[in-house]
Amino acid sequence: MNKQRRKAIDEVRAKLEELLEEIEALMDEEEEALKNLPESLQESERGQAMSEAVDNIAYAYDIINEAIDYLEEATQ
Repeated sequence: MNKQRRKAIDEVRAKLEELLEEIEALMDEEEEALKNLPESLQESERGQAMSEAVDNIAYAYDIINEAIDYLEEATQ
């Protein structure tokens, strides 16, 4: 791999790392909002939807983190 492509991959990786931080913040906010719901609402349709959103955000986080790892390996 030449220097130019390696640099381009590093730039993409840096952008993904920034997005990862934003996703983590959003996940934390949604988890906190869910925890602050009254217990009776946590088991409601709304609470279930919020819990599912947290799970989906966590899944996205994991996938992006894995992509970062692959990009890092590609430049070594």
